[in-house]
Amino acid sequence: MTKSASFYNQLKQHLNGFAPEIALILGSGLGELADNIKNPIIVPYSSIKDFPQSSVVGHKGQFVCGVINGKKVICMQGRVHLYEGHKAQEICQIIKALKLLGVKKLIVTNAAGSLNPKLKAGSIMMITDHINMSFTNPLIGPNDDSFGPRFSDMSNSYDQELQALALNLAKEEKIKIHQGVYLMVSGPNFETKAEVKAFGILGGDAVGMSTVPEVISAAYCGIKTLGFSVITNMGTGLQKSPQSHDETLAMASKATNSLAILINKIIERI
Repeated sequence: MTKSASFYNQLKQHLNGFAPEIALILGSGLGELADNIKNPIIVPYSSIKDFPQSSVVGHKGQFVCGVINGKKVICMQGRVHLYEGHKAQEICQIIKALKLLGVKKLIVTNAAGSLNPKLKAGSIMMITDHINMSFTNPLIGPNDDSFGPRFSDMSNSYDQELQALALNLAKEEKIKIHQGVYLMVSGPNFETKAEVKAFGILGGDAVGMSTVPEVISAAYCGIKTLGFSVITNMGTGLQKSPQSHDETLAMASKATNSLAILINKIIERI
């Protein structure tokens, strides 16, 4: 049995017939978004055999399943990262398990550093595209044609219709959101001044250590995806003070309320 099938079978047992259609994956300091879920079923990652564990402060490491605005959702309250020693292929197995559960749409969030002087800390950026600088790919290895093709198309990896909906709803709710390109590195160190300069030249607007493996996997599986970055700090060289994870958590918390309102509205309308 593949890991994705094993994860699916174990989750299915915990969920007792609950069949989610929308998945959320929440990044550092953004786990409070899961508090909006009604009648939650909580499944700790530790209760699923061989499931990769999240060890980062600000990531609770559990599934929270239930209802938001009448829609059945499954939320990963905390994700797993390459810098924790997990392979990108393990992340793909998680997304495959969500696909088997019936998930058709995915909303991902992360905390990110700004590569763009115009994108200040505390901003919300809708991800329009990404650059993979992690130097790995979740689709490496034997292909399972039942999930997707060997060579996966990425032209609509951040779904255009979902982006248009998010922009319209943000306007309705008077929530300011920026649009930009997310660049992923493996981490765990923050970037150097030279890297921040180079990544900006490449076309990145924000930099982080997650999200891309999930989005590649979702595109491969035919899951429509929408992504948001909360800008928690300016990249090295764009701010005078040293970078810290405490700063990341603090700034993510400030933007959580606005992003939660927006995501609630998006879930209601999709």
